[in-house]
Amino acid sequence: MKKIFTSLAVSLLAVTFAAAQEKVVTTTQAYGKIDKADLSMKVCDFEKDANAMVLFDKGDVYYDNDFNIILERHKRVKILTESGKKEADVRIEYYGGNKFEYLTGLQGEIFNLNNDNVEITKLDKKQIFTEVVDKSRLALVFTFPNVKAGSVIEYKYKQTINSLSAIPDWFFQEDIPVRHSELVTTIPDYFYFRTQQRNSRPFTKYATSVDSRSITGGSGNTPLLLNENKTRYVMSNVASMVKEPYMTSEVDNLQCIYFQLSNFNPPAGFSQSYSNSWAKVGGILADDEDFGLQLRKKLTGEETIIAKAKSFKTDEQKIAYVFNEVKNNMKWNSVDRWYTNDGTPKAWEKKTGNSAEVNLILYRLLKQSGVKAYPMVVSTREHGKVNPAYSFLYQFNRAVVYIPIDSTRRYILDATSKYNSYLETPANLLNSYGLFIDKENKRYDIVFLQREAPVRHVVMINADILPDGKMSGLAQISNFCYDRYASIENYKTNGEKKYIDYLRDNDNNLSITALKMDNIEADSLPLTQQIKFNLNLTSSDKDYIIFNPNLFTSMKTNPFLSENRFSDIDFGHTNNYNLTGIYKIPAGYKSDALPKSISIVMPDQSIICRRMVIEQDGSIMVRYTINYNKVIYGKENYPDLQVFYKKMHELLNEQVVLKKS
Repeated sequence: MKKIFTSLAVSLLAVTFAAAQEKVVTTTQAYGKIDKADLSMKVCDFEKDANAMVLFDKGDVYYDNDFNIILERHKRVKILTESGKKEADVRIEYYGGNKFEYLTGLQGEIFNLNNDNVEITKLDKKQIFTEVVDKSRLALVFTFPNVKAGSVIEYKYKQTINSLSAIPDWFFQEDIPVRHSELVTTIPDYFYFRTQQRNSRPFTKYATSVDSRSITGGSGNTPLLLNENKTRYVMSNVASMVKEPYMTSEVDNLQCIYFQLSNFNPPAGFSQSYSNSWAKVGGILADDEDFGLQLRKKLTGEETIIAKAKSFKTDEQKIAYVFNEVKNNMKWNSVDRWYTNDGTPKAWEKKTGNSAEVNLILYRLLKQSGVKAYPMVVSTREHGKVNPAYSFLYQFNRAVVYIPIDSTRRYILDATSKYNSYLETPANLLNSYGLFIDKENKRYDIVFLQREAPVRHVVMINADILPDGKMSGLAQISNFCYDRYASIENYKTNGEKKYIDYLRDNDNNLSITALKMDNIEADSLPLTQQIKFNLNLTSSDKDYIIFNPNLFTSMKTNPFLSENRFSDIDFGHTNNYNLTGIYKIPAGYKSDALPKSISIVMPDQSIICRRMVIEQDGSIMVRYTINYNKVIYGKENYPDLQVFYKKMHELLNEQVVLKKS
């Protein structure tokens, strides 16, 4: 593990920005010194409803005389409301399990204003705890006591990183507003780093300079003169991260800067390239004790499973059998890592493990059964998208199994969920990259993970409209692919009663009197739900019956009401929605106002919505079809998408009016 952290640069985090109004830059202050104005402040002047705000976050990065990377950090936070008190709970994770990093000099204090006097309370060091996350990660955890609305907390520490290359990422944006964020890097000119920031606006301040210093090695050699490049990055009045519908990971969208070491040019010696390729990363993984070497380790009792798998005639049967054996017998401990913690043999004995352990066990059993499979590292949607241009292992957080079937088909197997299917790439891995490891042939390639075919959503309704202003009928919902897995998980986890409440979608006028689920155990078939229902049509009166045909779909509420958008829209996959309803008109009534048959199309033709309405033989048939041909929309395309969604939801929610004859 240690050699990976030493040799590979820091992780990629994409950046977007929620714009905030410009203000005069507020500088940092010395530890222990504070302006009374900050203590008497009641609201954040550029985000009025904030519960807390970062007054400043200052980081200084430099190399010590042993060429370790040092980060000295000083952070100060203002608590504005009672809800903001959670900011007093602090957790700092670092790679301390293998001494790759360590933290020293942690201090903290609380400022309060009492009768115009500043009171300072020191953080008790006995209240600072070290938590073991896994064998590679530790965390310093502490809580500031007696914090109240109006308090200011601050802390500082020194982080030492045993690496030439692993300068930490720096985030200028958080889930609370940030008044001032500043990073200063001082890097010897032996090192050339590529920096990447994807900001929506320039830095508030950006300055560079060159300094010199001399260092002496531990053996007392002649002092060495270092020329160092100093860079100051500042952002001011950064609004809090806005969580938006169909947004990917927060870390994909936060303002940040990160660094990749490209070259090392020592004063005497050969220049060395540190630009990693995916082949280099894959080769390191293949030989890593917590990844590649785990694949050789035998599992207790594996012979029984392997023998049975080999008895099947086709690879498809072997894959289905082994996948279900691991999925049903191993329990994922909810920890995502690309590397193992306890190791596969121990995890197999305990029947529990992290995502790497569960899926590397799956890989071994498949491989020993004769299936052509490869281990693969991936990134979940929550962790963030992988940028293929930057070969950082830190971009990944999970191991899975990759099985190429033919030139057009491949399986991505993830046994961490009881509701995953080997037939579909898990939804939380889509639209990012995976790196597969073929050590035998020395092939280490990245693969884009996507679902090309649209996911179908089919609803069929046959109902009677009753003269007393009610609807009674049958609905059939056919759930395919990801909808199928999510519905089964919901049903089995929460039980039928809560699942019926979910189908009702908080509509107190809708009652479901019977529910039948078919094909729950048949992975290759859609989940079919037969629903018997009654609906009170509350907009009706003695002369008119009014109803909305859009029932039992997920398309009732418009998610894009906000006028502004700060992140890209990622639907995960394309979709086809189809709702067909036949509604029998009661005796003594006739149609008074029927929605028109109509089609609307996005300007780029990426979404097509059609509505067809026909009155025939005493019934009204309404059919909606919505076809999505595009998965990702940049935030710059949001105005067109918002206008289209407004029209589409007006179309979907237009009501049918029946009049008494």
